[in-house]
Amino acid sequence: MAQPILLELPHPDPREALYDQLKAAPREHAEALLNVYQILQELQDRGVLELAKGALGSSEKVLQIAVNVATHPEMIQGIRNMMILTKTVGSLDPELLESVGEALQGGLAEARGSRPPGLLQLMIRLLSKESRRVLVMATSILKEVGKKLDQNSRS
Repeated sequence: MAQPILLELPHPDPREALYDQLKAAPREHAEALLNVYQILQELQDRGVLELAKGALGSSEKVLQIAVNVATHPEMIQGIRNMMILTKTVGSLDPELLESVGEALQGGLAEARGSRPPGLLQLMIRLLSKESRRVLVMATSILKEVGKKLDQNSRS
């Protein structure tokens, strides 16, 4: 009786295709690789790679220091204050904020002028409709802050 012929094909190594791509990569991506090498050299020259290497090597210690700093009451309060300021500034109308910035620049330029206005001129400016609007806003803010200070002093 005839014996079957065993056909054993070699199993291709899946890494072989990756190796072929890796061999072709320098030719296909020469410009990109040169840019990456330049970036790496700049990072090395500035000590960034050494800093990153040290931070990775002592990541537990760095994390412990960060946690210790972040748990101080002043840091917690500072983070809360930044969140409140971000929320407050985010709620402002951008056009209003831009006009405030322009007004500050104009006011600074005028204040640096050769001659400051007299007391009568300042009073006339304060009595203008626009100035009174700003004064109402400022006094309202002062009133609310005063209420908070009064509540805090009673506590």
